[in-house]
Amino acid sequence: MTAIPGSAAAITGAASGIGRALALALAARGCDLALADRDEPGLATLAAEIAKTCQRKVTVHTVDIGVRREIDAFAQAAIAAHPSLNIVVNNAGVALMGTFDEVDQAQMEWLVNINFWGVVHGTRAFLPHLSQKPAAHIVNLSSIFGIIAPPGQTAYAAAKFAVRGFSESLRHELQMAGSRVRLSVVHPGGVATNIARNSRAGTGMTDNARRAQSIERFDAAAKTTPAAAALRIIEGIEKDAPRILIGNDARYMDLLQRFRPSTYWAVLARKIEKMAAKAGK
Repeated sequence: MTAIPGSAAAITGAASGIGRALALALAARGCDLALADRDEPGLATLAAEIAKTCQRKVTVHTVDIGVRREIDAFAQAAIAAHPSLNIVVNNAGVALMGTFDEVDQAQMEWLVNINFWGVVHGTRAFLPHLSQKPAAHIVNLSSIFGIIAPPGQTAYAAAKFAVRGFSESLRHELQMAGSRVRLSVVHPGGVATNIARNSRAGTGMTDNARRAQSIERFDAAAKTTPAAAALRIIEGIEKDAPRILIGNDARYMDLLQRFRPSTYWAVLARKIEKMAAKAGK
């Protein structure tokens, strides 16, 4: 199992949301950090905040996770700055609203390139280094939408299901090879981040009211804080948990799809409508 104190971690999507909370929590527990994001000012602010409370080595790296050469360069720079690096968190992700016929192919490829290929490229870039460590851990962020697939999320669900499949298959390969690298795949439910507000809309999605309603429903359902999500991920690393479910909503939906694998959406749709009606009173 991977101990947090004395480790060094690389985190993508670190400037906000779960990535930011995870960086703060890991630093507080004695972990050095290589932080990656497109948001350079956000990274600088985070590094300064960590420096106020923790005497840890922190490096920041401006990286577009949708560009493989930038991921490779990040891995090289992070390993050079932190030779003991033994934890990698492939966290960066984006969202896209709209039904399949409202999302054009270029938009779908944009999302999959970040949410799925970013995870694959990040894993490939760091794995040879991690394999040389006495203990190492990869954390790949999927979603509850890597377990259930709601309407209006064809691109997002496709990418997150792919992250789940890739991660579980790779974990089994590592186990069969006797590797010391462990792998956890994370399935957050509703976490109070800005991913919905920062999401793109499909080119064919012209109903702004529906977009606003979707954001409001996400905000109302997002009961878990990023800090709580970060603590759950750290616990999963320490316990070598293969699957990390975050939030009671994620646990509920995971169980529901096990019992009703082909009809879970009918149950969830009724539940969502009841919640929306209650919120409207």
